[in-house]
Amino acid sequence: MNPHASPYQRGQALVLGMLLAGAVSIAFVRYFSLAQVVGAKSAQHHALDASAYSGALVQARALNLLAYLNTAHVAHQVAMAHLVTLGSWSAFGATQARQAAVGNPPAYLITLLFGAGHGAAYAASRRAASLAPLAGADGDLARAYAAHDDFVMRVFGQVQGLVVDGLPSARRNAMLAVLERSALPPAVPSGGSFDLVIEGDNWSGFLERYSAGRTLRPFIQRVADLYRFLAPRNRMASNPWMVDARCPGLRHELRRRGVTELDAAGRWQSLDTQSFHALRANRWVGCYRREYPMGWGWIPSAKGQAPGAPYVESPPDDFSSQDFWRWVTQATDWSLVSGDSNPLANSRAVAAVARWHGSGLPTYFDIGAGSDVLRFGVTLRHTGPGGLYLHTRSAAETFFSRPESRADGALEKGNLFHPYWQARLAAPLTGTSP
Repeated sequence: MNPHASPYQRGQALVLGMLLAGAVSIAFVRYFSLAQVVGAKSAQHHALDASAYSGALVQARALNLLAYLNTAHVAHQVAMAHLVTLGSWSAFGATQARQAAVGNPPAYLITLLFGAGHGAAYAASRRAASLAPLAGADGDLARAYAAHDDFVMRVFGQVQGLVVDGLPSARRNAMLAVLERSALPPAVPSGGSFDLVIEGDNWSGFLERYSAGRTLRPFIQRVADLYRFLAPRNRMASNPWMVDARCPGLRHELRRRGVTELDAAGRWQSLDTQSFHALRANRWVGCYRREYPMGWGWIPSAKGQAPGAPYVESPPDDFSSQDFWRWVTQATDWSLVSGDSNPLANSRAVAAVARWHGSGLPTYFDIGAGSDVLRFGVTLRHTGPGGLYLHTRSAAETFFSRPESRADGALEKGNLFHPYWQARLAAPLTGTSP
């Protein structure tokens, strides 16, 4: 200090110090407010990311549920195929029991011509007489079939519709619930909703409702073909020796025929027959085979179905008043020599039909022709420090990914038959408002 300075000049340094301290305080307050804004922005961004991921997770769960429903639908169809096959087998067993009991043809003749195994099986069928009620239109099997059909047509359709129609609102509610449980301050003092805007959403048109009869039917038939019980039941036996010198290359035949199939309208039916085709000859038609039906059963599941094998309606109960070969040539277009079916047994099965109730295949949902990634963006406008509105953006997507590669090495696109949908965050969508 200068001892000679004027007393009026003392204290000027204090003023400068106060000004400097004030500037520092203002800068500190400014940077503190900025730090609060940055912290609030970061918290809001993390909360919005969690909210967007939750929305994508809701989408994944909905798509996986639809995949489980489609898979369960296929399983119901396979169960219905087993039931209708059990029905035709029951009818077949009951009619064969009746034929074996009256000896038309006799069991010993089947044993003589085709071996002890065939003869024993034919004789044992007498114990199947009690199976007839099972195949009836009001039997246990028919009721079980109708229950499956009702569940497929009514319950599956309702549940799928609820899932598809309700996904947008369920997704939004889940996202809002995450925001409400986050560290963000309430949207408004009264507890109102957050200002959340979903944009760039490709949900509309992402799924498509398909006609199962046109697209799903071949797949269901391929799945049914995996079960041996539903496989074609075709076998043939013949006697080893020559029967008639006029036709040395022909033999007596024992033909077993059976098929379970899904028709073009998506309705199951099953046909089972067995016939003894006795080789005969006369001067009018030469060599021919006289069919003796041994067992028959046909179970259709809807009106208008017809067996995919030759038959006629109202066949004769017997041929005591008319020769078999004459009736065939006059009333049918069947061959008396060639062929591998049981047309007379088929006709008996049609005449004694027990028609079950079935409605065919319902429509179903699957991924449309566009993208197989379900994506959306979201913007949140929320009050920050000092009443400042903060805008944050995020995006998420639901994608299809198998847990392991296919055995055949093929690349599997997203579909609603395997529940392999997952959720993840994505880069914010471009072209949206900041």
